[in-house]
Amino acid sequence: MADPREKEFQADIVAALESGGWLVGEPTSYDRERALYPEDVLAFVQEAHSNAWDRFCRHYPTDPEKTLLDNLERQLQRHGTLSILRNGFKDRGVRLEFCQFQPDHAMNEEAQARFEANRLRVVPEVAYSPYSRESEYDPRLDQVLFVNGLPVATLEVKSAFQQSVQQAIHQYRKDRPPKAPTSRKTEPLLAFKRGALVHFAVSQDEVWMTTHLNGRDTTFLPFNRGTMAGGAGNPEIPDDYDTAYLWKEVLAKENWLRILGRYVHLEREEKQDFHGRPYTEEKLIFPRYHQWDAVRKLLRTTRKEGPGHRYLLQHS
Repeated sequence: MADPREKEFQADIVAALESGGWLVGEPTSYDRERALYPEDVLAFVQEAHSNAWDRFCRHYPTDPEKTLLDNLERQLQRHGTLSILRNGFKDRGVRLEFCQFQPDHAMNEEAQARFEANRLRVVPEVAYSPYSRESEYDPRLDQVLFVNGLPVATLEVKSAFQQSVQQAIHQYRKDRPPKAPTSRKTEPLLAFKRGALVHFAVSQDEVWMTTHLNGRDTTFLPFNRGTMAGGAGNPEIPDDYDTAYLWKEVLAKENWLRILGRYVHLEREEKQDFHGRPYTEEKLIFPRYHQWDAVRKLLRTTRKEGPGHRYLLQHS
């Protein structure tokens, strides 16, 4: 039986996101096969890029909505979520874009209007697998986050009253395989690059994260603020959850879009296998909290003090 305090904790996260401008979605509206929230994909393209949408419809007069979703799915498979969010893709000469990052200044009114059109959505209790007909296999994620219908993050939430964040990490490793157990087919939402960019294990006390689910070999890193004494974990916050910075600060609309637009990095390294055959190893790097926070502080300081100063970053 689910811990009612865990349900309350999950509901508090969703309520805080909603108060910050996030939309709350229905799990039944999630497209398992495409790993998309179609309503938001179509709404953003039609509102923010109406001219491109009109041209696209002229090329595909029969069911352009389905065609767009099908073509987007293929491009996600080929290039990955991060690339599509940042660069979009061309289809018969039509440039299709799926996110507008905040312009550096408000002088470009059209870019600012497209930024305001971004649809950030949290969907609780998502049954995500297209392969649910396999025996009784029908896993659910506590929360999935979308930007304009594209999956960007998942959350497994545990109540520290009953379970620690380590239970959420264990659940990702054991019960959230990137391939369905029976058919071994790829789960599109959990696939590296193609699915959500980051996966958060969350309790009231700590946050951990990974960018690559790999079963029992999945590596999680702490996404905590650290304590004032220089220790691990998070400082206590009176009258709030110690991990509230995740949804109130990191997932705040402007911050979250800036992280996706500027801080997440796909690293490619050319290597050779045992037989000397070349291959490319890819790693998706999501900033740790203290890295992101240090850059933010430096940017604020240089805007205030101007260029030409020296600064010292101290870290463990």
